[in-house]
Amino acid sequence: MNAYLKAMRLERWPRSLAIFLGSASFFFFDRDALGAFSIASIAWRLAVAFLLTWGVSTANYILNEIVDLPYDIHHPTKRLRPLVQGEIRRGPFALLGVLLIGVSLAVSYAVFAAEFFYSISALFAAGIIYNVRPIRTKDIPFLDAISESANNPIRFLIGWYAFAPAHNFPPASLLLSWWSFGNFLMVAKRLSEFRYLKEKAGDYRASHKRYTGNYLLFGLAFSAVICLSAFLYLAYSQKLQTFYMIAPFLLFFFLLILRKTLTETEVMEEPEKILASPRFALYTIFLVLLFVLAYFKDTIGR
Repeated sequence: MNAYLKAMRLERWPRSLAIFLGSASFFFFDRDALGAFSIASIAWRLAVAFLLTWGVSTANYILNEIVDLPYDIHHPTKRLRPLVQGEIRRGPFALLGVLLIGVSLAVSYAVFAAEFFYSISALFAAGIIYNVRPIRTKDIPFLDAISESANNPIRFLIGWYAFAPAHNFPPASLLLSWWSFGNFLMVAKRLSEFRYLKEKAGDYRASHKRYTGNYLLFGLAFSAVICLSAFLYLAYSQKLQTFYMIAPFLLFFFLLILRKTLTETEVMEEPEKILASPRFALYTIFLVLLFVLAYFKDTIGR
């Protein structure tokens, strides 16, 4: 059973924390809505939304583990995964994924409003589009990073609609900024693979057969520009003065990631594992504190 748990990649639960950003943003943009929920209700909704998001994400990882079996054998660390090593059986593992997605969607439909259910369903659909033929965007240059990082705004919407009423949509500039931040990380990961795996990179990830180092550097720069532009537009359109102060620190964070990508002697870790570095952990905490300051200091439209 330990091999099955390992193959489910449960350690990637921090990615589902993005729903908290969506919920916090909703209450930031609609301060009056906070009074409509008790502390117990907020805690319960957040806990259930997190577990459901984690469940769907885990089902997607199970799907990825199965369909990527022929490719993972070419990766220096992923070739050690339980399914590749024959430690688990594909049939029971696939059944586990079906049960996870079935329970998660059923509970979402029963407990939350339609928009929340649609958002949860979109997270599962994104996994299908990314992994499964005939679409399998994972094999298409740049579209692979774009579609993988789409999970960021989808998780944001899950957190938003854990509380938001129907037809209440977050600012598009906020979603665009959050997506492009994730896209920067995903392109950085691909650049790291391209540099480290060299001629074997295309055996592991088909899109690498059409990538070049310059293309990936352009993708990083493009993502950073889109993220900062959307972020600054959000600050301008909503009159969020503190956000202007945060922008240079976001730029510096991008530069830290770029430096790590270009100097590492191995494939860059998954984004959540970067936080194992004290330098990145402390700087991330610093950024979070800046946003907390903005949360209490700024008021929409003033």
